[in-house]
Amino acid sequence: MSELNAVTNRTAEIVRKTRETDIRLTLDLDGTGRAEVATGVGFLDHMLELYARHGLMDLTVTCKGDLQVDDHHTTEDIGICLGQAIDRALGNRAGIRRYGHIVLPMDETLATCAVDLGGRPFWVWNAPMPTPKIGTFDSELVADFWQAVCTQGRMNLHVLLHYGRNSHHISEAIFKGLARSLRSACERDPRSDGVPSTKGSL
Repeated sequence: MSELNAVTNRTAEIVRKTRETDIRLTLDLDGTGRAEVATGVGFLDHMLELYARHGLMDLTVTCKGDLQVDDHHTTEDIGICLGQAIDRALGNRAGIRRYGHIVLPMDETLATCAVDLGGRPFWVWNAPMPTPKIGTFDSELVADFWQAVCTQGRMNLHVLLHYGRNSHHISEAIFKGLARSLRSACERDPRSDGVPSTKGSL
């Protein structure tokens, strides 16, 4: 049996409980885009639903966080769990395309998103937000979320905002763009069932 055929169930469940958050997250890389999300943070719920739909990954998230403090711990810890779930669901990463990228428009916003599932985390973020808040949500948490995903998912993740005026649109472009980039990178490559690296492992 080839390495690719040995990986038939690309799913993961992550449970993380600290003094700040209590999270259960499940992920199916080969889903249909179904999302059941209840984080207590409305804007984050919206972004995670977009992520699942555009990534065609089934995602469930429940979180009880210390929202009386702010949204930071909840947002960052869910990013940690999503990154861990991606890493676990990929297994040894045999048979995947490994790379994914997109230039994505969202109304007045244009963003480039690119990922490499090569096993070494590296995060490059050039997406300044024009406003500190999106409703009650701190706009800087978008970067914190994706840095956590990048580190725990053992991936290169690059985001470049070409232009944009509205912080909601910028965030949406990034979540959709990274969802589509990860969807491409996680896809099975019908021409290769081995690990996509000359090193022989990722």
